[in-house]
Amino acid sequence: MTEILEVAELDFALEPFDWGFARERAADIAANWAKRRASQPKLFDGRVLLNSHYEFTSRADGRLALRGAFFETAYSNFLSWRDFGSPDASVLNGFSMAALRSADGAFLLGEMSAHTANAGQIYFAAGTPDLTDVFDGKVDLLASVKRELEEETGVAASEATLDPDWIVVRAPPMLACMKVFRSPLTAEALQARIHAFLASERDPELARVHIARTTQDLDGLRATHFVREFIEYASAAASR
Repeated sequence: MTEILEVAELDFALEPFDWGFARERAADIAANWAKRRASQPKLFDGRVLLNSHYEFTSRADGRLALRGAFFETAYSNFLSWRDFGSPDASVLNGFSMAALRSADGAFLLGEMSAHTANAGQIYFAAGTPDLTDVFDGKVDLLASVKRELEEETGVAASEATLDPDWIVVRAPPMLACMKVFRSPLTAEALQARIHAFLASERDPELARVHIARTTQDLDGLRATHFVREFIEYASAAASR
């Protein structure tokens, strides 16, 4: 079941966590990683951060805050957990997404390239947070999403206006923290700008970007359900 909440503040710490799944299924994880690498040799087993717990709390001003913790693990552990159907429900794939919106109200979504773990899937610029997103023991999901947007599309956060709040989509085993980035460019101009950037990259993460003014524009495409629900929510909120 998907739940969408507007949140004023994110507050996540980096904490140690003994992940039983990674210990108990080490052999299965190694076999799965070997299989994955055989078909997608550019995959890299770096260190990533997963969410171990979270809670929504009310601030003194009555606004919601999302607080919790992440822990460090190998990408192969995370990918196998996901490939095996996310068997440990105590852990979530928590991340931030850049909901890039054009001046004329359309959303721009990326289609993942064939060499990536999520080849062919369509969603906003995003990535599993890693240790470069940790500052003074805190996991900074805003820094993470700014980095991912620029790495994937060539669009810097300074070129857009960011909505002050987060729209958090809770859809276990995912916890997606959406930040709207508003570009001064029209959808077509923004799409052309990003496609030019992708053409200049040796191994772009995105194959192309799609314009979605409504969820119907995503029909027939491999867009994740929570992204569709977010677009419906954001479009309804804009019309209120």
